[in-house]
Amino acid sequence: MRFRIKLKATQPAAVIPINYPYALSAVIFKILHQADEAYAAFLHDRGYSRPGSLKVFKLFSFSEIRTAFRIEGDRFRFLTDEAMFMISFHLPQAAQSFIRGLFLEETIEIGDRRSQAAFVVTEVHPTPTPLENIPDREVREILLQPFSPLVCGTKNDRGYYDFLSPQHPDFVTQLVHNWREKFITMYGEDQADKLFDPVSVEVVMMEKPPKSRLVTIKADTPQETKIRGYTNFRLKVKGAGQALKLLADAGAGVYNSSGMGSLHIL
Repeated sequence: MRFRIKLKATQPAAVIPINYPYALSAVIFKILHQADEAYAAFLHDRGYSRPGSLKVFKLFSFSEIRTAFRIEGDRFRFLTDEAMFMISFHLPQAAQSFIRGLFLEETIEIGDRRSQAAFVVTEVHPTPTPLENIPDREVREILLQPFSPLVCGTKNDRGYYDFLSPQHPDFVTQLVHNWREKFITMYGEDQADKLFDPVSVEVVMMEKPPKSRLVTIKADTPQETKIRGYTNFRLKVKGAGQALKLLADAGAGVYNSSGMGSLHIL
């Protein structure tokens, strides 16, 4: 399920860090925590994980904030008091009203030690997608475009990611591998074996080459991590309805719950 969330700043000329996605992720987990402590702890501390797997999945994704802005060094200054972002959860449609109620009229704070800004959630609008009515086993082809930098990579000998651009020959292989692992976590390996047989992914280049962006997670802490993601390209994806819905909801690649790999269905 997918929502468009509108924000209104409580003060004019709000300023937040340019690396705001992790801070926004923390806000989302806080809202979930207020509603259901056990549910939020499961998502935040473990994600959906399967026995024997080191993978941790937190199955929601969100876009970049859309607003008029100006970059000032490592700060993001709002030029208007209104903004919006998209968020999607891989949850049953029956949870739609519940999720909407969690966010509506909440006051949220986004920031770091240097600058913070407060916003009121003025609208939480459900946005249906073309995938909702597709039967789980029906194979379709769709076109997707990242709403936020898509991070894809392979682990090196030191346990860190070597990040891949959409033009790298291993990009699609790793993207499908990560998608399949998420699916196994939710639905099991037997189901994945059945539904991933028709899966194919093709990178579609746009007029200009993909844009690279270095994003800092947990800035100014001992856990600070720099990740590289890409935008300005599309993905032509073929698969069964159940697998496509998971990809569209949870996002592509890694670091989805930190604001990476959110997808727009074209």
